[in-house]
Amino acid sequence: MDFDTQVKRAVYQAIVETTRAPTVAEVAGRMDATLSAVREAFGRLYAAHALVLEPDGETIRMALPFSGVPTQHRVHVDDRNYFANCAWDALGIPAALHKRAIVESRCEWSHEPIRLEVGPNGPKPLDDTTQPCVIHFAVPAVHWWKDIVYT
Repeated sequence: MDFDTQVKRAVYQAIVETTRAPTVAEVAGRMDATLSAVREAFGRLYAAHALVLEPDGETIRMALPFSGVPTQHRVHVDDRNYFANCAWDALGIPAALHKRAIVESRCEWSHEPIRLEVGPNGPKPLDDTTQPCVIHFAVPAVHWWKDIVYT
């Protein structure tokens, strides 16, 4: 396995275990690698759209579907709470972890809270009084990487 793939795996393992994005130093420590080698790998992973970094070039903003910053999209899996970047990623976290989850977010049009149970058969409202919901993407997927943070 090449070094960048090892770095990416270390990032995801850290997120799954701690529910937050690791620092360059934490990844270097997990891998027994140098800070500069990990920084360079972060840059290559960013260029390959495998990570989204903050402007400092080393703080992880997104390791899709996980968010490195707090968002309105909260995903509760077992005893851990993760942030997702968007509604789509909130469904992706349980899929990536192969676990049932409770997703809490809100409708951006009405600002009504949304709570879904997500399992192997997809999402469903937590009670029978909840209206079915639709995830709407204002930007076509082909354009997401033009401004992935906004999208």
